[in-house]
Amino acid sequence: MPDRSMKGVYPILSAPINKKGDLVLEDLERQVEWMIGKGVDGLGIAVATEIYKFNEKERDEILSTVVKVNNGRVKIVMNTGGESTDVAIFLSKRAEELGADALMIRPTSFIPVPASENIEYFGRIAESVSLPIFLQDQGTAQVPPAMAVQCAKRHENLCYIKVETPPTLPRMGETYELAKGTGLILFGGAGGAFAVEEFKRGSVGTMPGSTLPDMFVRVWNHFQAGDEDAANLEMRRHAPLIQMLAQGQGFAGWIYKHIMVRRGIFSPGSDFARHPALKPDPDHFKEIDGLLESLDLVGK
Repeated sequence: MPDRSMKGVYPILSAPINKKGDLVLEDLERQVEWMIGKGVDGLGIAVATEIYKFNEKERDEILSTVVKVNNGRVKIVMNTGGESTDVAIFLSKRAEELGADALMIRPTSFIPVPASENIEYFGRIAESVSLPIFLQDQGTAQVPPAMAVQCAKRHENLCYIKVETPPTLPRMGETYELAKGTGLILFGGAGGAFAVEEFKRGSVGTMPGSTLPDMFVRVWNHFQAGDEDAANLEMRRHAPLIQMLAQGQGFAGWIYKHIMVRRGIFSPGSDFARHPALKPDPDHFKEIDGLLESLDLVGK
């Protein structure tokens, strides 16, 4: 029986990269300790980690490092998707060997295939491992609510979904209603921008980026305690920064890592994104610094 107990705040780790393009493992280790110290319930290694830009050796190094430092304290979710079933199975088995607690996989998207093929894709992966799997529903690789339900019925390991296709609120609500009785468990993502609203619609957790684990833990705790006003107040206070983080074209990778340096988690010079990734200009970084200072986040 797969672990169906996961809930709460599962930030997606950022990968510290130096100017040469090398991983800075000491900063990765520091990030894991920092997040656990902030009270997170789990950690993710996924798209926001730029995991799709790393080779197999580097992927193994990232996961092995996180598992070692974590030492069983929180759950570790590893992205193991691929554009072929065989590749995804290989990556999934390897993640299980290295100590991941769960997998996260989006449907194939490079060449469109019928939904039935992606349901089979998920089913074959689920049969190859003993870990629970998060279906990742993104705008560019969607797992519609009806398809998610079919996957959940296909295999017991397909028991979580991370809902990220915008607009996420109706998507979350529809998935929750259709999934009743299937055992499918809902999480939110998309930077955590609508975490409270998603909690109200059936989500039991959120997978934001790396920069604000402490804030999202407070939001989750307030909501669990029944204090929705306090949860919303936290979200509103940090809304400008959350909005700043919600940018594409590679911006997010640079911005997340810049903030991790400013918060004292990454060393200066460990804030490079893997190419291709559009880099913000100096004025943009100054605007980010101003937000961090206004929120008293520098060095904390």
